[in-house]
Amino acid sequence: MIGFDKKIIPLDHWVSQFVDWLVEGYRPVFQAVKWPVETLMGWIEHGLVAIPALAVVLVLAIIAWRVSGIKLAIFTALALLFVGMLGFWEETMVTLAMVFASVFFCTLTGIPLGIIAGRSDCFDAVLRPVLDAMQTTPAFVYLVPIVMLFSVGNVAGVLATIIFALPPIIRLTSLGIRQVHPELVEAALSFGATRWQVLRRVQFPLAMPSIMAGLNQTMMMALSMVVIAALIGAGGLGAPVVQGLNTLDIGQATTGGLGIVLLAIILDRITQALGRRQ
Repeated sequence: MIGFDKKIIPLDHWVSQFVDWLVEGYRPVFQAVKWPVETLMGWIEHGLVAIPALAVVLVLAIIAWRVSGIKLAIFTALALLFVGMLGFWEETMVTLAMVFASVFFCTLTGIPLGIIAGRSDCFDAVLRPVLDAMQTTPAFVYLVPIVMLFSVGNVAGVLATIIFALPPIIRLTSLGIRQVHPELVEAALSFGATRWQVLRRVQFPLAMPSIMAGLNQTMMMALSMVVIAALIGAGGLGAPVVQGLNTLDIGQATTGGLGIVLLAIILDRITQALGRRQ
């Protein structure tokens, strides 16, 4: 009779060997993957840090006013000024840069994959278990292979965030494409439209509210990853939270977490308003 007091399948050893093989044999490939993320992240971060703080507050308040109204604009201005007075302005800009970079690459990858999944049952059947695994795998599991493949720092944090935050925009883009009424598609095809024209002029515009909801969820998941990314050397507002945890400084951890909450509310309300306008 087989007992389970000893390990029978050395899966952990196989996974470690596989990651070591990737690191030794495909280092240039992973450096090539890292380069565009590092470049975009650097541009956004340097730009946000170089711009005067009051100018950033004014620009974000104007954006909030234009997409939602004066109430959100006032809240945005007051929240950002409050975070700045807490002494976390630079950390807030680094967090914004990480979120914007990760959401950019999630959008660049997720919307095309979602469109393909929405129009192909076979591709959707293959992609769905991959997305299930990405969403159910604990975020901490990503950190070890990410560090081994890409080292530590902000770029590694952005790459881990991309993996963690990618599924919602793929799923909701696919859902939006599938929810377009088949009669509308058939009508466009009957008038001589090509499949590309149907996608561009019928399916994509009608799916835009669902796509914007996916963008909103991706952005929120990216922000939720900020603290976890700080464990592998990423900066931003997650760093004071982790430092407060390590030193049992509840004040530092609370203020860092409050900054993340306020930033999340601002970005959530802006993207929700954009989705409603669409």
